[in-house]
Amino acid sequence: GYEFDICFTSARKRAIRTFWTALGAIDQMWLPAVRTWHLNERHYGGLTDLSKAETAQVKIRRRSYDAPDHPFYSNINKDRSYADLTEDQLPFDESLKDTIARALPFILPQIKEGERPMATAFGVIVKHLEGLSEEAIMELNLLTAIPMVYELDKNLKPVRPMQFLGNEETVHKAMEAVATRGHRGEGQ
Repeated sequence: GYEFDICFTSARKRAIRTFWTALGAIDQMWLPAVRTWHLNERHYGGLTDLSKAETAQVKIRRRSYDAPDHPFYSNINKDRSYADLTEDQLPFDESLKDTIARALPFILPQIKEGERPMATAFGVIVKHLEGLSEEAIMELNLLTAIPMVYELDKNLKPVRPMQFLGNEETVHKAMEAVATRGHRGEGQ
């Protein structure tokens, strides 16, 4: 029953597949879409694509708000989703703070203009909408493939708590699974 005006997704394969699935499920494949690397999850350098279990020893760096992954550089300049960037624009490493600075400007203006966006996104948007502290965002585990809905006021503050779309049992099982497993990725 939800209707949207525009859609946003990162340039990552997992987010794009989620985006296609969501548009098909709501029968709104015709919606305009913005696909941009600006909405990619945080660039983890050499930690990219490692599971939580594989990176447990570096959780502070991996999940911290303002510490970039400097020692863990990966070869991002070979990724075609960044092809339109010059060498000096390529992210060498990023903190979550850096990620927020590049991602939020792509979605927030449309909401302020009264548009109803759908986004296959990640924790930076939740941090902003919920006003989570730097410590709280480090512990955030988003559910994979279970939509979350926010209804916002004119100041982009939630009118009511975020809700998951899905039956209660499915949501509960997903919460347990994400809290206990070492998985690849961080909520896109």
